[in-house]
Amino acid sequence: MFQFSYDEVVEDSQAEARLREGEALDKAIDLLETAKACGPASREAVEALFFLRRLWTIFLEDIAQPGNGLPEDLKAQLASIGLWMQREIEDIRSGRSTNFDGLIEINAIIRAGLA
Repeated sequence: MFQFSYDEVVEDSQAEARLREGEALDKAIDLLETAKACGPASREAVEALFFLRRLWTIFLEDIAQPGNGLPEDLKAQLASIGLWMQREIEDIRSGRSTNFDGLIEINAIIRAGLA
């Protein structure tokens, strides 16, 4: 029978969470690249922006939880990025912007930081 320490279980859970977050960001980036190619008024853009909005809403809710163990300065930076994402998504959705490149770049940077 295996016995695991609490720290080992928590470390594994955090690694699994980072893996899932990375996969979600990979999907968002793929959707955004397709949306960029199809244009901001396309069905692909609507799908990409909807997915990205949900993803960043989940991230923002997670970092706001009292049990979130990230350092406070990192949580503040991620919250700032998340709010920018939400504004940029709305700007693209409403036709005020076509900045898919910015969304792709920032999400790719965040993704790389999870590795």
